[in-house]
Amino acid sequence: MAFYGHSLTGQNTSFSLFSPRFNSQTIAFIDLDHDGDPDVLRTFINDSVPVQWIDDDDDMKTTDLQGDMDNDCLMIDRNRDGSYGGELDLMIDWCDENGDGRADLQIVADNARLIDKGWTPGHFMISIDTDNDQVFNYIDWNTLKLEAWEHQGQCRFFQDYSGKAMFLKIHTSSFNIDDLRYNWENPFLFYDPDNDGLSEMALRFMDIPAIDLKKQYPVTLTKKVTDVRFSLDLDNDSRPENEFDFDMSLKFTGNGFGYGNHVHRYMSLRGLPDADTFFIDPRWRQMTELIYVDHEKAFDEAFKNSNWSQCWLVFDEDDDCQRWERVEFYEPKDPGSIGSNNGGLDNNPQADATGDRGEWDQDFSGKGNLYVGKFDGLIHLYGAEQGAWRIDRNARYFQGWQGWRGGGDGIPNDSFVDEPSVFPTIKYSDSDANGFTDRIEYDLNGDLLFETVISLSELGIDDRCDLRNPTGMTYHDYRKLFERVSLDLWSGAKKALIAARKNNLAIQWYSLLMNPQTAQERYCCGYWLAFSIWQDLRNQGLENKDSDFIRRVDEAYFSGDWNHLN
Repeated sequence: MAFYGHSLTGQNTSFSLFSPRFNSQTIAFIDLDHDGDPDVLRTFINDSVPVQWIDDDDDMKTTDLQGDMDNDCLMIDRNRDGSYGGELDLMIDWCDENGDGRADLQIVADNARLIDKGWTPGHFMISIDTDNDQVFNYIDWNTLKLEAWEHQGQCRFFQDYSGKAMFLKIHTSSFNIDDLRYNWENPFLFYDPDNDGLSEMALRFMDIPAIDLKKQYPVTLTKKVTDVRFSLDLDNDSRPENEFDFDMSLKFTGNGFGYGNHVHRYMSLRGLPDADTFFIDPRWRQMTELIYVDHEKAFDEAFKNSNWSQCWLVFDEDDDCQRWERVEFYEPKDPGSIGSNNGGLDNNPQADATGDRGEWDQDFSGKGNLYVGKFDGLIHLYGAEQGAWRIDRNARYFQGWQGWRGGGDGIPNDSFVDEPSVFPTIKYSDSDANGFTDRIEYDLNGDLLFETVISLSELGIDDRCDLRNPTGMTYHDYRKLFERVSLDLWSGAKKALIAARKNNLAIQWYSLLMNPQTAQERYCCGYWLAFSIWQDLRNQGLENKDSDFIRRVDEAYFSGDWNHLN
C-alpha cells in the first residue's frame, strides 16, 4: 500500500446547502495494488472530519481534489476514530451499471454503534434511478446526516419520490442484517403514468423482519412481502408545490408472497476488492445482485399472486394530505380516542387526527374489491365489517408537515399541530354480513353519542352494489371511476336542490357549495350539499314532529332518489 499526496493552500468553512465542502489543504493518495495509479483519495470535510474516496472504476488521477460520482464510494469518518467504514460512519456509494458515466444506483450505509442491534438508529438505503433524473438520496453536508425526508414546501422531498422512482430501505445498520440482498421497504415504488414528472401512484412492499438480539445478525428478513400499501392520486391534481396529493389507499396484510425469485443483477455493486478491509461490514460492497419486485411485476405480485388475510382502506376526505408515500391508515380502534398511540382511529403517529375515512375488512372476505355506495355515493371497501369517518370539513387540522405528530421518518417528536377536542364522526357497519355497509351512525355534535342511526334494510333500500376489482385496474380506470363518482355526486346534489326548493328550504345557505370547478370540488361539494339538505329537511320534520316526512327524507337521501319528496 503506497501513500503519496500534495498540499494546497486555502480553507473552506462555508455553509453547505447541497454539495459538500472538501478541505483541500492536504490530499493524500493510496495505491492499494501498487500499479502506479491512486485507488484512494483522503482529505477532510467540514475542515476536520476525515473522508476518503475509493476509486471503483480506476480513473482517479493524482491531480484530483475529490472522487467522482459515477462509480466511486465516499466514506466519512464522522466520529474521527480513524476507521472510515466503522461504527457511526457514513458511506455513499455510486454505481454506474451501463458505463455511460452517470450513476444508475446509489447506496447509503449510515452506521450506528455496534451495540445498536435492533431497529434504529442506522440506515441501509438503496436508490435506483429508474427515471434517469440523477436524483438519489439527500445528505445534509453540514451535519453529515442522512436526511432523505427533508423537503421544500410541503412535499417536494429531496429524496427521489417524484416521477417513476424507487428505493429500498431499512432502519438499521448493514452489519445487523442477515442478507443484504433483501430489504424492509423492498421496494417503495412510485409511478408516473402521465409522464409529467410527478407521482400519481405509489406501491410500497414490506418484508417485516424478525429481530433476535442474540444472533450475530439480529435483523432477519423473511424473504416474503407481508404488507402492501397502494396509494392513488385519484383526481390527478398533483403539481409543482403540491407534488403529492394521494386521495385513497389500500393496505393488504397476510402471508403475502415470497419474492426470492425476483433477482436483479448489478455488476457495478461489487466495489474494489482491495478496499474491503476499510469496511466493518464489507458484505454490501461484495454483492452482485439485489432481490426485489420491480415496477413492471409489482401489480401482478400484489394483486394476483398473493395470499392476504386483511384489507384496509383510507380515504382523505378533506383532501389535505401532502404525504410523499400514502395516506396513512386509520386503525379499527376507538372512534372517540384521539391522539398518537392513544388507542383511537388515529393511533398511528403518521395518521391524520381528523379528516380521513377508514374501513377495515378483517377477514379479507371482500378480496380488496371496491364499490360505490348507493347510500352516499362514495367509494367503499367491499367486505369491510366496519368503518369510521372523522369529519374535518374545512381541513382545519391540516395534515401537512407541521401536522405530523412525531414517530415518522425524520420527524421530531415535538412536531405536531393541535388536535381537536370535539370532532363529528360517522360510523359504518355491515350488520347483515353481505359485504356492503347497511348501518350508518352519526355523531354530528362530537359528544361521542351517535344520535342518528340509519338502517338501510329498515328503509327498504337494497345495500348491494356493483363491484370494482382492483386486479387489472389501470390508473386510467381509477381516474374514470373517480370522475364518475364526482359527476354522480354533483348530479345527485342538484336533484337534492330541487327537493329543497319544493320543501321551502332557503338554498342561499348553500351558495358556497354551488359552483364547483374541478372533479375534486364536484366530489366534495356534491357530497356536502346533499348531506346538508338531508340534515335541514330532517330537522324540518323533527320540528314539525312529522315522522312520515322524516322517513321520506331518509329514503330520498340514502337511496339517491329525491322523488320521494315530490
